[in-house]
Amino acid sequence: MAFISILFVRAIMCPVGAIVDCWSESFLVPLIKETMPRDRFISIMQHLRFDDRDTRAERVKTDKFAAISDIWTRFNENCAKSFTPGEHMTIDEQLFPTKVRCPFTQYIATKPDKFGIKFWMATDLDTKYVCSASPYLGKDPSRQKGERLAENVVMKLMEPFLDDGRNVTTDNFFTSLSLSHRLLQRKTTLLGTVNKVQRELPQLAKDTAKREVFSTSVLRSGSVSLTIYAPKKTKTVCVLSSMHQDVTIGDGRKRKPNTITDYNHMKCGVDVLDQMARMYSVRSATRRWPVAVFYNMLDLAAVNAYILYKACTGWTGKRRLFLRLLAQQLRCRFMQHKEILAQRQVLCQGL
Repeated sequence: MAFISILFVRAIMCPVGAIVDCWSESFLVPLIKETMPRDRFISIMQHLRFDDRDTRAERVKTDKFAAISDIWTRFNENCAKSFTPGEHMTIDEQLFPTKVRCPFTQYIATKPDKFGIKFWMATDLDTKYVCSASPYLGKDPSRQKGERLAENVVMKLMEPFLDDGRNVTTDNFFTSLSLSHRLLQRKTTLLGTVNKVQRELPQLAKDTAKREVFSTSVLRSGSVSLTIYAPKKTKTVCVLSSMHQDVTIGDGRKRKPNTITDYNHMKCGVDVLDQMARMYSVRSATRRWPVAVFYNMLDLAAVNAYILYKACTGWTGKRRLFLRLLAQQLRCRFMQHKEILAQRQVLCQGL
């Protein structure tokens, strides 16, 4: 625990530069130095493992994430057990920035950091709590033939939270009519933009010519509605919703329908969470992908802990101060044990 506390202290006190600089004269962090010697910290880092190396070769044959899958599964279970999400949840992707060599490192040109390990995440909209997360490992042999990857991801992430009347908001990678029907069968509604290349989308939604600016068209299929809104002369936005019984047009200049307004409000859950996690991140340079995943897990766990602490105690302090308190609690027992050993050593020298 003292090792983890050092990672959090560095995240809030000295996030730039090599981690060993925290023991140097130029960038000394006294709290880190008094917790643990530099060489001891480096030794722990070098020998840090999350599974049994002797059996890893056999487990990797069926699990690419075997080097850290056990601890990641426990993290997911604890996240789900410790918090009950509200009515609205958001599912999106997170790219944890790293250039370590591993079979599932991704390159996404639209992301600020480009390279990293991709995670699918389900978060609570109001608090930004991580309810469930799953790494993207490439082709999944357990996925049924003919099932879309996006639908498989959403159903797996939402499994513990279905059948309770919730709504899930997704972007155009996930949203489809078949997904909305599967979720409705589990008493869960869907709200999300639709990619125009999908075959199930009618030609009316794909045509942008001769469409009036700020105009809205609504198509229905059972209890699912498709809103086609034109924010510009040659652009349309398609939003699929099984959450809205009626689509109403706003009174503003742009005459936005309520489906568009609600989507703009609900789509940001994972993005805000990722921004919070990166603000005070324990991430440091590493050549081992399990350690990179461990860093991401600590960042997400710290955000969740902050949300739970505020909910249970009514605390209104800043997250940086909370991380300082968290680090102190993590190293408390270690420092007490260290003090007892020092006292015994003094007594032995006196004898």
